[in-house]
Amino acid sequence: MNAAKRREIFERLRAANPEPTTELEYNSPFELLVAVILSAQATDVGVNKATRRLFPVANTPQAILDLGLDGLKECIRTIGLYNAKAENIMKACRMLVELHGGEVPRDRKALEALPGVGRKTANVVLNTAFGEPTIAVDTHIYRVANRTGLAPGRTVLEVEKKLLKFTPKEFLRDAHHWLILHGRYVCRARRPDCGQCVIRDLCEYKDKTEA
Repeated sequence: MNAAKRREIFERLRAANPEPTTELEYNSPFELLVAVILSAQATDVGVNKATRRLFPVANTPQAILDLGLDGLKECIRTIGLYNAKAENIMKACRMLVELHGGEVPRDRKALEALPGVGRKTANVVLNTAFGEPTIAVDTHIYRVANRTGLAPGRTVLEVEKKLLKFTPKEFLRDAHHWLILHGRYVCRARRPDCGQCVIRDLCEYKDKTEA
């Protein structure tokens, strides 16, 4: 795929959704961090259901430490793997209080040092909470990048590096959201809705579905 086609793809995605954002509900970098940790193998709808119980009770690292592990588990028990996620969140909160004054660091290395936070989670926080031009490659973005030919790669990291390299700078801040939403609602895994796709003619996928 050439540069002109890539630019046109992002121009169309921007025209269709000028101000994209995450579907996770949050009001601070810390709330976003917790929500993203909870989102592993869970839907945004399910995460929002849990955080609507949790955040009114505890929405800072210290408040969650004060809530305690059992209290935290009770708030998020509807989420898959909630026991392990609760333990990671508690450990992360302790590190945030002890090492970062209770604030979420705007630094990849510091973020990835937190329990339950990998590269993808760090990228989401850096991009969505702090406006950094990063792209967190999840299953949706990995699929869209490979299926369309936008940034094909065998691994998540390879796709991320290609997207960062080939995406025009003016689109980098919002590219993550455009691609994840496109993968979630249009370029779906089992049967892409090519008839409703705004980039159908630019996409290099050979097995397009009929309108």
